Amino acid sequence: MSIPEDLKYTVSHEWIRVQDNTGIVGITDYAQDKLGDVVFVELPKAGTEVEANGEVAVIESVKTAADVYTPVSGKITKVNNLLDKDPSFINSDPYNKGWIFEIQIKDMSELDKLMDAMVYQNKISED
Repeated sequence: MSIPEDLKYTVSHEWIRVQDNTGIVGITDYAQDKLGDVVFVELPKAGTEVEANGEVAVIESVKTAADVYTPVSGKITKVNNLLDKDPSFINSDPYNKGWIFEIQIKDMSELDKLMDAMVYQNKISED
């Protein structure tokens, strides 16, 4: 199970990679494994203002559907349109090609509420 150390994590299994005041968000390797084969992703709309922990997308797999929440508040600036054609990138490459959206972060201090890789690893070990 891959848990990159340069990312921050949520209790609902999203990750965020931060560069300057922009974050790229997706779901973790652990989450995609639990979902099974992803068959569809309902992406958010670019330009949408969102609040931390708000629902922004839906992932459908052969097993179930799951909501995706934003780790931070801000404005969605970009979505991964590759997922329209091939949602399986979430399974095969959750931390790179399987990213879901990019967000302009409104309040950088919200990142302090997220878990680092070690804390996230401990959390999923308890599940």
